[in-house]
Amino acid sequence: MTVVKDTHSKVIGYILWLFGFTGSHRFYYGKPISGTIYFFTFGLLLIGWIVDLFLIPSMDRKADLRFEAGRADYNIAWILLVFFGIFGIHRFYLGKWITGIIYLLTGGFFLVGVLYDFWTLNTQISEVNRQT
Repeated sequence: MTVVKDTHSKVIGYILWLFGFTGSHRFYYGKPISGTIYFFTFGLLLIGWIVDLFLIPSMDRKADLRFEAGRADYNIAWILLVFFGIFGIHRFYLGKWITGIIYLLTGGFFLVGVLYDFWTLNTQISEVNRQT
C-alpha cells in the first residue's frame, strides 16, 4: 500500500486561483507550461481560469503523488514566492542563503530569477526534501 503525502493544499490552490489569471495556481501544482500560457493570456481570457475552479482537486491529487514530502513545506515556500519572491524570502526558507541575498539585493535577480523559481520551485523543494 502506497502512502500519499499531502504535499500541496487545496486551500492554497484556491487562494492562488484568485490570482489565477496570472497562472500562479498552475505553477503551484507543477504545471509551468500552462501557467506561462495563463500568464500571457490572462487565464485564457478568463475562461480557463473559471474552468480551473473545478480542476483544482484533480491537480492537487496529481501534485501530491508527484512531489516529495519532507522538511520543506510546499505551501509555505509557494506563499513566500508568490507574495515576497522579489525579496528572496522563499530561497532563505529553503536554505539557499547566497541566492536569497542576491534576490534581496537585485529585486529577485531582476525578476528573471522569480520567473525561474515559478518554473522550478516544486522541484527545488523535492530536492531539499530528499536530502533530509
